[in-house]
Amino acid sequence: MKRIRLRFENLQQVSGGEGIAIVLLTDQERRRALTVICDEPMKQQFLLRMQAPQQCATMLPEALLTLLPSTYEMMVFGLYDGQYQVALMGNDGETVRLRMSDAVLLTMMSDIPLYIEEGLMARQCVPFEEEATGIAIPINTMDVSRLKHVLQKAVDEENYELASQLRDEINRRHSDHSTQS
Repeated sequence: MKRIRLRFENLQQVSGGEGIAIVLLTDQERRRALTVICDEPMKQQFLLRMQAPQQCATMLPEALLTLLPSTYEMMVFGLYDGQYQVALMGNDGETVRLRMSDAVLLTMMSDIPLYIEEGLMARQCVPFEEEATGIAIPINTMDVSRLKHVLQKAVDEENYELASQLRDEINRRHSDHSTQS
């Protein structure tokens, strides 16, 4: 399996996004970008480490990082129900699942690399433009409640093409859940 190393690029507040932010990741060459939605508490963790890293040096997450062997790495291996699937792996074969936003924060705070399977990156990425004023967010990375909110907004704004795409994604997820039961 071929994999691509991701790097933290920046964090952007979503206008009208009700406490969410977008984490922008790129490949090492900064040609392709991947977006990750994070909630308000995680946004605050990113901002704290971006704006005042010296204040974080004695915080619990940073202290615990010093106890991890340097052989750990993280792998984004799938997407399920609007969430990227990430595993933190040690060289002893032990793995722990993480939220994508936590994995990004961990890689930002440490030298633990974050990789993504190449095919998943190809399906989810957009070209990276450093001076871009907006960011594309794939609808398959949004949770159902957020999709419903955006669907209502699209209907209110009479953007029926977007509303149709959002409705189809919501229906696909409901269908996927009912076939797994």
